[in-house]
Amino acid sequence: MIAQVEGKLVNLNSDTALVQVGQICYEILLPGYLAAMLSDKIDQDITLCTMEYYEGSVAGGNLVPQMVGFLSPGEKDFFRRYTSVGGIGIKKGLKSLAVPIASIAAAIESGDDKTLIALPGIGKRLAQHIIAELKGKLTDFAIGAESAINEEKTAFTGFQIEALEILIAWGEKRIEASELIKLACNRHPQIKTAEELVPLVYRIKQGIEV
Repeated sequence: MIAQVEGKLVNLNSDTALVQVGQICYEILLPGYLAAMLSDKIDQDITLCTMEYYEGSVAGGNLVPQMVGFLSPGEKDFFRRYTSVGGIGIKKGLKSLAVPIASIAAAIESGDDKTLIALPGIGKRLAQHIIAELKGKLTDFAIGAESAINEEKTAFTGFQIEALEILIAWGEKRIEASELIKLACNRHPQIKTAEELVPLVYRIKQGIEV
């Protein structure tokens, strides 16, 4: 089993990374939050903790090996526990992890089903099932969630925080929304309200505003 891959990130999209190790390139599946974090690492060396699984049907004789990547062994351990909940497979689990694991673990530990429902593919019933199955088991993974959010809020002014909350409520990933807000405000320092900032963020995201 391949437990770690270290090499150059040569390609990246919303759910996979292509990592070159010598003459070999590994295609590695990624959770959503990690794809956003690696967006500025193209052509740089990265290290991913990995786990392997087989996709397909044993009965059909069509098993395809897949590899999933994380930043740390702890994140991999969280993912194993998270996907042990009935109704969450590997693919759904990866897609749903649109925000950092600490934030999701904190939501589970506090019984915050609204945060979980906002994740891609997680409805109300599944969110409640996740909390019922995992609450009390993820305290170590939740450490740092509150401080990370507080640091983010400290770095932003009032209208930027308001814009961030609007973007998250509209389905944007926290990390990506934060980076877009920083970019928009650097390019247009005259912007002083969330009403001006939010449309500008979407124009930048769509490539209309340069």
